[in-house]
Amino acid sequence: MTVSTPLHTASSADLVDANHILAHFGIVDAFGHVSMRHPLDAERFLLARNLAPALVKTDDILEFDLAGQPMTGMGQALYLERFIHSEIYRARPDVMAVVHSHAAAVLPFSVVAGAPFRPACHMCGFLGAGAGIFDIGDVTAGPSDLLIRDSSLGRALAEALGATNAILMRGHGSTVVAASLKVAVYRAYYMAVNARLILEARQLGAVQFLSTEEAAAALATENQVDRPWRVWKAAADRQAAAPKAGAKNMYIAPPFWAKGRIGAAMSSSRRR
Repeated sequence: MTVSTPLHTASSADLVDANHILAHFGIVDAFGHVSMRHPLDAERFLLARNLAPALVKTDDILEFDLAGQPMTGMGQALYLERFIHSEIYRARPDVMAVVHSHAAAVLPFSVVAGAPFRPACHMCGFLGAGAGIFDIGDVTAGPSDLLIRDSSLGRALAEALGATNAILMRGHGSTVVAASLKVAVYRAYYMAVNARLILEARQLGAVQFLSTEEAAAALATENQVDRPWRVWKAAADRQAAAPKAGAKNMYIAPPFWAKGRIGAAMSSSRRR
């Protein structure tokens, strides 16, 4: 049974905003998901039903236990990979929010050996000494579809994450964690920024990453998370309101890291 309180309602609304922000900026598309630990019960977490993040509404937010089983919304379609969230919450009491995404800028670092994913700017101190790579092939008996479909795979991912804040998933995407929902969204966003910075910097020469000490000091930037959250929420809200205002042929900008032919083609299409 759902306990309806002002705190629970506010948390669900924040989780809806998180879905919309991540979708607006291209961190997630039709796939990917974000969750938060239940504000009243540490043995539960909140996650939307199986729905594209841009379409999530408050009524779509369900409660789950740490086995990944729904406590509300019985009969609803669920995310196959909810075990990413349940097993990380089980293993990490300090984690209050989780984002799993397939951001195109980040994914190449999961499939190229010897391509370290370390912080290239002060906004990415949460990466510390660098994000590790979880290879599902190391824990399955044979070929798989790379998805975290059950608790055992979720546990293996949580073990690979360890005490760090982010992990790459070979050929799949990445997962970030944080002590708050807003910081988890911040980290997912800047993980994609970091990927683009590395890819562009390598065209100029060797990349000088932040040292582990610099990365630790840079974590203080996250104390200002309300600043980007407000502007990101405003941007996502404007996009959501545009169709209601009767906008026709609404142009949705490509992800901020889109470049070259893709970005040019979309701009050209808009002009036509």
